[in-house]
Amino acid sequence: MRQTSRPVLENAMQSSYQSAVARMYALGHELAHTPSSKFDLAHMRVLLSALEHPENKFRSVLIAGTNGKGSTAATLASILQASGLRTALYTSPHLVRINERIRTNGEQISDNQFALLHDVVDRTAERLVEDGELPWHPSFFEMLTAIAFEYFANNRVDIAVLEVGMGGRLDATNVVDPLLSVITDISLDHQKFLGNTIAEIAREKAGIIRPNGVLVTLPQTPEANDVIGRVALDAGATAISAVPFVPPVSPASSETWQREESVRIRTSYPLQVLGKEIEVESPLVGRHQLRNVALAIAAAEELSAHLPAITADSIERGIRETRWPGRFQVIPGRENQPEFVFDVAHNPAGAWALRSTLSSLYEDRRLVFVFGAMRDKAIREIAEILFPLAERVVATRADNPRSANPEEIAEAASRTGTEIEFAPDVPSAVRRACALTGNDDGIVVVTGSIYVVGDAMQALGVPA
Repeated sequence: MRQTSRPVLENAMQSSYQSAVARMYALGHELAHTPSSKFDLAHMRVLLSALEHPENKFRSVLIAGTNGKGSTAATLASILQASGLRTALYTSPHLVRINERIRTNGEQISDNQFALLHDVVDRTAERLVEDGELPWHPSFFEMLTAIAFEYFANNRVDIAVLEVGMGGRLDATNVVDPLLSVITDISLDHQKFLGNTIAEIAREKAGIIRPNGVLVTLPQTPEANDVIGRVALDAGATAISAVPFVPPVSPASSETWQREESVRIRTSYPLQVLGKEIEVESPLVGRHQLRNVALAIAAAEELSAHLPAITADSIERGIRETRWPGRFQVIPGRENQPEFVFDVAHNPAGAWALRSTLSSLYEDRRLVFVFGAMRDKAIREIAEILFPLAERVVATRADNPRSANPEEIAEAASRTGTEIEFAPDVPSAVRRACALTGNDDGIVVVTGSIYVVGDAMQALGVPA
C-alpha cells in the first residue's frame, strides 16, 4: 500500500485548519449583528451536554471586568504554572492568531488540534440544530469556548483560568463552577449589550458570583461597589479584598519603575505573601497594573487552600515570568527602526492608563502615534485623552469590518488640535510613523484596537 508523503499530510492538515478558522469567522464576531436573544446560557449548556460536559472535568477560576481582566488572568495563570500545576488559560480577543486564546502551560493550541476539535464541536452543533435541540448554530464565541473546554478536558489540566469574553452573566464561559470568581475594574464599554451606566454594567459582571462562592475584587467606583456588594451579599458569597496586595503609590513608596538599557521596563516592590516577604517584579507596567497583579496574588493566596503547590516562592516566580503581549510592550529600536510601544487602549479607562504611563516614562521623548479603533468605541473621548501627547498621529484601520476608517477618526479627534495623517492599513501606517520619527529619539506608539496592535506586531515580525 502506498503511503501518503509527509508534505502531503502536512498540507492537508494545514488546509483543514484554515478551513476551520474560516468557518469560525463566517459565524461572525460575537458582537456583530447578534440579536440579544442569542445570548442564552441554556443554549451553551445544551451544546456542552452533547459534548459530555467537558467544563466539569477541570477546576477553574472565572475573571470578569472591563479593564485588566486579561492581565490578571495572564498573571494568575503564570503563578499557577510556576507552582507546577498543569494550567490552562483562555483569553480573548487575540492579537494575531486565534490559537493565542487557548493555551496550556503557556503553549498555544496547535493548528491540528484546533481543526480536530472544531470539527467535533461543529458537527455536534449542526446535529443539535437539525434535531431541534438548538434554535440556531452557536455563535463564534460559544464555539470557541466549547473548543477550549474540550481541549482543556482532553489535556487533563489541573486548573483553567478563564477570562470572560463580554459581561459575565450571559457570557459563554459562565457555565463553569469556578473555585473562585474575580472582578477587575469596571468602566463604560460595550454599552449596546451591557447597559449605559456603571451600575448596569457592574450587574452583568457580578453575574459570575456564585451562591456561597468566593469573590476576589478591589474597591472601585461607588456605583460598582454598591452593585457588587449587594450581589455578593444576596448570594452569600465570601468577598476577598486584594487591597493588602496593592503597594502604596506615593513619593515614599518602595514601588519603582525600572528602565534598563532604555527598553526593559519592570515594576518592582516588596510584599508580604503567604507569611513571607517576596519581591514583586512584574513586566506589566503602569500604576493600573498594580491592581491587576494584586488581584492575581489575592486569587493565588485563596487558591493555595485548595492547591498546596502554590507557595510564596512560586507566586514570586510566576509574576516575574508573566507574558502578556501588546500591553505596554516595548520593542527596542534598531538600525533604521525606532523604539516601539504596543498598548491596547480600546476605551477611555485604558487610554487614561496609557497616558499616565507614557507621561511617566517618556516625558522628554517625541511620540508619534499609530491609532485605529472599532467604530463602536468612544473614539472622540479616547483621542482627546491620548492625542495631545503626540507630535503627530497616523490614523489607520485594522483588517476588520468593524474598524472605523481614518477619516472618521480624524473627525472624532478634530478638537485635539493634533496633526493627523491617514494610512489605508496598519503596515503602511507603521512605515509612515517610522519615517516621521527620523533618526532621532522618537518613539512610535501603536494603540487603540487590539486588532491594530496585532496587525502592527505581525508587520514587524513581533511574536504574540
